[in-house]
Amino acid sequence: MAETLMFNALRAAIDEEMERDPTVFVLGEDVGHYGGSYKVTKDLYKKYGELRLLDTPIAENSFTGMAIGAAMTGLRPIVEGMNMGFLLLAFNQIANNAGMLRYTSGGNFKIPIVIRGPGGVGRQLGAEHSQRLEAYFQAVPGLKIVACSTPYNAKGLLKSAIRDPNPVLFFEHVLLYNLKEDLPEEEYLLPLDKAEVVRTGEDVTILTYSRMRHHVLQAVKTLEKEGYDPEVIDLISLKPLDFETIGASIRKTHRVVIVEECMKTGGIGAELSASIMERYFDELDAPVIRLSSKDVPTPYNGTLENLTIVQPPQIVAAVQKLVQGQV
Repeated sequence: MAETLMFNALRAAIDEEMERDPTVFVLGEDVGHYGGSYKVTKDLYKKYGELRLLDTPIAENSFTGMAIGAAMTGLRPIVEGMNMGFLLLAFNQIANNAGMLRYTSGGNFKIPIVIRGPGGVGRQLGAEHSQRLEAYFQAVPGLKIVACSTPYNAKGLLKSAIRDPNPVLFFEHVLLYNLKEDLPEEEYLLPLDKAEVVRTGEDVTILTYSRMRHHVLQAVKTLEKEGYDPEVIDLISLKPLDFETIGASIRKTHRVVIVEECMKTGGIGAELSASIMERYFDELDAPVIRLSSKDVPTPYNGTLENLTIVQPPQIVAAVQKLVQGQV
């Protein structure tokens, strides 16, 4: 086992897959000589050359479209958007091309592409650099959406995403790159469509993903001291959602709290809540609680920024009310 920072875990995944498969290449803004905005591709161009670590102009729609075309010919591109918010400029390419070409071509084309990069609310990055795009793309047919949350799952999931024959949106959180964790030295892969039961419990199911996993685990420390026994599930796969794992937990706890950094209106939690009501209504002893970000552009001011996203005390309070039957 070796202690590894999350950005180095992602870098190792890319390095191993590029070495294993010569069709894998990376393109995006500053991914080559600069090594990526968060150093995920640092120095890889020295090993693989500038055509496999391809620095592009600042033109997200163009280089994403080019990557999709490359995938259609049998290559396996990894697109880094520098900041996931910038990929709104490539929404048409991702939705109408990456997501749909396998279907609209009658299966003649596969689109083995990974579109990855940092997103989420950082620390005073301003509204346009604090986007959470997972809900924007969740409605697009043909896409897989994954959100990593630890160095261990980041590496295993990214390797699986690169090998997958379908387009995968791979969300990393800007504030998790410096997380440390011991990783196995041997190769491992993780499934793209499975949630992780982080903590087993009997009182309530807490569904979360990405950075909010860590806010939830902070809240759990307080809840444990007060005698509560929450089950914590990291969704990981946002499309498709792993309802096998989610359903098994709900049938045990009969209560659900959803904790997300996405906006409340039209967010991942909204889809989750609706699906849970459709599938497991008879199992619920109380309404589903959603804890989500405020429906406002993220402020630059640090104090106001913190007020827009869910904090651990809010999670503690929600669980207390739910378990005590006050909801």
